This record gives sequence, C-alpha cells and structure tokens, in this order.
Amino acid sequence: MATLTQCAPESLQAQSVAEVVLALGSNYQAERYLPLARESLAALGEVKLSTAFQNPDFTATTQLPKPDYTNQCVYLVLTTPMSLQQLQQTFKTLEGDCNRRRQTEPKQVRRVTMDIDILMVKLATIENSLSGYSIFKSISDWIVMADRYPFKAHEEAGVKELILTKL
Repeated sequence: MATLTQCAPESLQAQSVAEVVLALGSNYQAERYLPLARESLAALGEVKLSTAFQNPDFTATTQLPKPDYTNQCVYLVLTTPMSLQQLQQTFKTLEGDCNRRRQTEPKQVRRVTMDIDILMVKLATIENSLSGYSIFKSISDWIVMADRYPFKAHEEAGVKELILTKL
C-alpha cells in the first residue's frame, strides 16, 4: 500500500469520486449504529464489508480508560459520483443521523456512536456514449488520503481484505 498515491484531502475537494474505502467506528451501541450506517451507505451504491474488529481505544490510559471500538471497513461504489467535499458532508450528516455528538470537553470519555473516515478514493470521469447518455467510470488507481496514512492495524487489515484480495 505504500506504493499508492497519497494526496491531502484538501487538494481533491472538487474532484468527482466514483469509489471509496471507508473506516467505520463506534464505541457506543455499535450493534445499533453500525447496521444503521451500513444501510445508509448502501443507499448510495454497492457496498462490500470487511470483517468487523473490536479494538481498544488507542488514546485510553490507565488514568482515563475508554470503551473499546468496533471498527469495519467499507468499499462503496457510488451509483452517482460526487465530489469529495459532497461525500464528506454526506458522511457528517450520516454520523448525525446516528446521533453523533462531538464533545468539546477533553477529559470526558467520548461516546462515539458513529465515526466515518475516508481512507481511499478512486476518481471518476464522465464519458458520453453515442446514445447521448453519460457513463461514469473510474479513471484512477486508488488514492490514499494522506491525513489517514499510515493506516491503523484494523484499517490496513480491512483495506487488504476488501481491495487487495477481492477486487
């Protein structure tokens, strides 16, 4: 994966995305919120799921223990490509639909009902066919979001499971 192109998300905001690999995470009522998020993502296109992993919160300490996370990667082929900026906003809305509340108190134990992070994208191009219909195709190799790399162990395992072994 180290050979894949890395880009800062800011440089891709207006680019049209056809495919995306996401990291989902929940440390509060994951059995409720992960299925809700997967259902909402399936409404955007074709979804493939990695194995779900339960992981300790890497920011937990003995003085400030935190609940474990359930994490899962999602490969999503969008029915209709959208800009990276639109995708990010869509995922923030979906987090809100899962009752995500962003806490500002640093010492509080954070209850994260749903966290959706974009790990990788494939950009789209529009080709006009002879019939006049637009055809969306992926034109690029995977682009890794530089702010997410290197991936956490569960993210790397999920990406490998979804992208490198199945596609």
